[in-house]
Amino acid sequence: MNAIRTTSETEPDGSGAHAASARALARLALLCLAGAVAAVVAGAGQWLILLLGLAGLALAGAGLWWALAHRGPVRLLGAVLALASPVGVLVLYAVSGLWVVAVSAVLAWVAALACARGALRRLRTPHGMHSRSARPPRRPVLIMNPRSGDGKVGRFRLVERAEALGARVILLDLDADPDPVALARQAVAEGADLLGVAGGDGTQALVAAVAAEHGLPFLVVSAGTRNHFAMDLGLDREDPARCLDALTDGVELRVDLGDVAGRPFVNTVSFGTYAEIVQSPEYREAKAATALGQLPDLLGGEAGTVLHVRADEERLKVPQTLLVSNNPYARADPLGGGRRPRLDGGRLGVIAVCVESAAQAAELALRGERASSVTSLTARRVVVEAEAELIPVAVDGEALTLPPPVVCTVRPGVLRIRVPRHRPGAPYVAPSVDWRRVVRLALGRTPLPLRKKQEQTDD
Repeated sequence: MNAIRTTSETEPDGSGAHAASARALARLALLCLAGAVAAVVAGAGQWLILLLGLAGLALAGAGLWWALAHRGPVRLLGAVLALASPVGVLVLYAVSGLWVVAVSAVLAWVAALACARGALRRLRTPHGMHSRSARPPRRPVLIMNPRSGDGKVGRFRLVERAEALGARVILLDLDADPDPVALARQAVAEGADLLGVAGGDGTQALVAAVAAEHGLPFLVVSAGTRNHFAMDLGLDREDPARCLDALTDGVELRVDLGDVAGRPFVNTVSFGTYAEIVQSPEYREAKAATALGQLPDLLGGEAGTVLHVRADEERLKVPQTLLVSNNPYARADPLGGGRRPRLDGGRLGVIAVCVESAAQAAELALRGERASSVTSLTARRVVVEAEAELIPVAVDGEALTLPPPVVCTVRPGVLRIRVPRHRPGAPYVAPSVDWRRVVRLALGRTPLPLRKKQEQTDD
């Protein structure tokens, strides 16, 4: 009889210490919130200056649009406005004496948010996915890219450490243009019972698809540059060697795997402006200059591929930028720099952005993801069409061109991820705070049930 423990990592932690500290932080959050409100009320007599501050922020957004979407004198004027407007607001606040009120209100608000998030963090364990205990693998095989992440494989001695734990390591010879998929398939044919990758997200996705195809667990080693997938799994991005703990003391997660035109992805597929820019051979050597050179034509509609997008049955307004993600991000961030609360929801995240004027850019600066130029939703299937023969696409950061229609789907729960039992990654905390929950917690009215644990017994 083999006992397998399954732990739900979304339930509140009801220990006495956690409950007491959560209530204390919730009360402190409400106290700081009251201080922020008091500061705003104190400055209400100078409402005109407060409105001018908002106008300055909107003007900065419009200036940024002019700087990005135009060339020559208009770009210069836009850059000056984008920089000068915030400085002008600060000077205005300083001269009027309102800066004391503004700084006090901002500091109190920041403290309130920090305390509220700290209180809610204590009601949950770090990651919102279910895990189950797993036996150590007998014949693990890890594929490592020695150049990934500016040489993290060598700097952290990942080959030696993995081999000391019983893993076989395949070091990619990048001069020979290796095929990670072929290497992974060969490892499976030779008896591997776990596949893993120390490298970028693109390589992770390719080998992960082989692991999913054969029902094998997959190990992520955060040896890439950005490691978005590792971050959302809660892995240590600063010390990739800690990911190897999963070989001896690991648990297993079931997560989704994205698919774009038959190619797997673990993070995002980008269409539109970003995807067009990264196609340029000059992009890697001069990213900023390349982007500034191409953006006016791309944003003005004079260049680039016109996209027609359908998310399930909903047609989207023709976007300048489209991001399709393996599970939705918590915030509508078209650059994919946010966090995904979970990777097992069985849905694609869809973020479409279409800014056509300085006014819309100003609204975006004021309202952020709630602006009318941003569409954020979830779907199971996204179809991108165009009249061009090929559509520029960036798949997990890799520049590709694909024939239309390009279909994005998600394969729920097909990937068995092996992670360390104790993952040091920072807990995910939602960017918005549920203040009703904070109030109830501060008043002692929120019940804190014990984390649900389920014991299963397999023959």
